[in-house]
Amino acid sequence: MVVTILLFITSLVLILVGANYLVDGASAVARKCGLSELLIGLTIVGIGTSAPEMVVSFIGAFNGNSDIALGNIVGSNIFNTAVILGLTAVICPVAVSGMAKKRDIPFNLGVSVLLAVLLFNRTLFSYGTDCLSRIDGAILLVVFIIYMFLCFKNDSADAPTEEEKVKEISTPVAILMLSGGLAALIFGGKLFVNSTTEIARAIGVSDAFIAITVVSFGTSLPELATAIIAAVKGKTQMALGDIVGSNISNILLILGGSALIHPLEVNGITPIDFAMMLFCALFLFMSVQLTKRGRFSKLEGIILLLSEAVYFSYLVMHI
Repeated sequence: MVVTILLFITSLVLILVGANYLVDGASAVARKCGLSELLIGLTIVGIGTSAPEMVVSFIGAFNGNSDIALGNIVGSNIFNTAVILGLTAVICPVAVSGMAKKRDIPFNLGVSVLLAVLLFNRTLFSYGTDCLSRIDGAILLVVFIIYMFLCFKNDSADAPTEEEKVKEISTPVAILMLSGGLAALIFGGKLFVNSTTEIARAIGVSDAFIAITVVSFGTSLPELATAIIAAVKGKTQMALGDIVGSNISNILLILGGSALIHPLEVNGITPIDFAMMLFCALFLFMSVQLTKRGRFSKLEGIILLLSEAVYFSYLVMHI
């Protein structure tokens, strides 16, 4: 147990240090390449910080454990929006660009609905089984490719501020910071998952509960650290891109790939869990579409955090 605790502490250090370097490196690369911080957050950072989810879900699929593969992604998307976006907004209201409002946030809601439709065939349409088949996985991957194409096609970078010009970083150093920070996040996330899962199994809770709470929290730590540090540095566009990009990648890329490896059946993951994921995506969508502020406010962040507290209480009561 002493070794497990030491690994847990080491994982947190790696995650925090990695996130700091990843944000600075990714921001520098965005400026060098003429890309917006939103796009870098949606792609390099969003997909990169989803690497722990990918590892866990792919291994779960290889082992035929649908609860781990599905629960990890559903729990991560809930945590990303309710906790990470909520905390980020409380620290610093999150600026929402026109492209994020028109394309990325609606797409986040759309793919969440698409997942529910593909997964709950029997419940919704009274045919087949409640299962994410290999064909469904292929559909998700095709949608992911289309989304990536649209992101790069329609991207436009904002002009750098005077402060950012002063802090210019050379390209090799920026790439080293980005790749090194990402590696530290992934390795630290894996250590965290292993140590916390060992403790959870010792307590004697189910795979579904472990996946949707402990594992999803652990694999979302890179997003948490990256988004909070980005918010503290005033790079809220990157924070938003990281959260939304991670959610979209989790569903389309990771669940799509997992379903190709092995069809994913709905077992221990309940409709309440999927309803919470859809609520988070819908709340984000409605918040930015119904207001003209162009930002996600502290009040909305608090509402998300409270919703997560209610949901987590429900999970604990139904162990």
